[in-house]
Amino acid sequence: MPVKNRLLTGPKIWLQRHAQVALASLGRLAGNHLSSLMTCSVVGIALALPVGLHVMLSNFQSISGAWDSGASISLFLKRKVTDGEAGSLAEKLRLHQRIETIQLITRESALKEFQRLSGYAEALEALDNNPLPALLIVQPKADYTTAETAQRLVRELRLLPEADIVQLDLQWVRRLQAITVIAQRAVVVLATLLGMAVLLIVGNTIRLEIQNRRTEIEITKLIGATNAFIRRPFLYTGFWYGLFGGVIAWLLVAVSITLLSGPIANLATLYQSAFDLSSLDFSTVFTLLLGSAMLGLVGSWLAVGRHLSSIEPS
Repeated sequence: MPVKNRLLTGPKIWLQRHAQVALASLGRLAGNHLSSLMTCSVVGIALALPVGLHVMLSNFQSISGAWDSGASISLFLKRKVTDGEAGSLAEKLRLHQRIETIQLITRESALKEFQRLSGYAEALEALDNNPLPALLIVQPKADYTTAETAQRLVRELRLLPEADIVQLDLQWVRRLQAITVIAQRAVVVLATLLGMAVLLIVGNTIRLEIQNRRTEIEITKLIGATNAFIRRPFLYTGFWYGLFGGVIAWLLVAVSITLLSGPIANLATLYQSAFDLSSLDFSTVFTLLLGSAMLGLVGSWLAVGRHLSSIEPS
């Protein structure tokens, strides 16, 4: 046989053997469909929890992204500043290059709102003068909503002669971001722990299968089979356990999102929002299936490496 044909035939035979072993291990799982389904379901449930939390956290971050841009500055004017002067100041500040919008709350409207919300309307009517100042709610432009850039704008507004108190309403955004970081770390920790659980589940399942096929392995070794040859079907079995477990996890998360999307959409409508719960995107599904298959492969590799070497023909 020419050298070129031998070079082409070698990889072809190698791929054919692996394909045969992969299909044979898949057929073996299909033959024990009930126990295989139970193992894959346990793997799928273990993977569905962190994936579902990741999807919910991604949806939450898409909502909070709009909240971040809502960080505003409250500019309380001095009490001696009239509503007309406050309006003139608002018109002047609207021309500022860092300011997107300004909302003016006059002294009169502030007093009416306080009377409505506080429950002390009669007591406030007895006052000779309005004790509340005018308020300007300043919304910075998108490029100036970070803590550092907004602080510079706050320092600039404090220099205004009409300004009394300038408050940056960004503390709640920082707290929200801190909570989001904690949630992200929690998802990573949970995914790591459940990933280790998947390794143990697949490893224990492969260990039991090795024990059930102990006689077959001993006979195979007697006729000269290498450990690599014997290991191969168990590795593919673990691969299929992980892959099908990932598919089950994908289905569980997709069904859960479908069940939740309706009530969440109704709740968003009550708050005049068009928010729609997003499902798994392609990259997340690909990562889930690839990660689950690799977990199954690694779990089977660990189990086979530990238990196969102890089986020798007597």
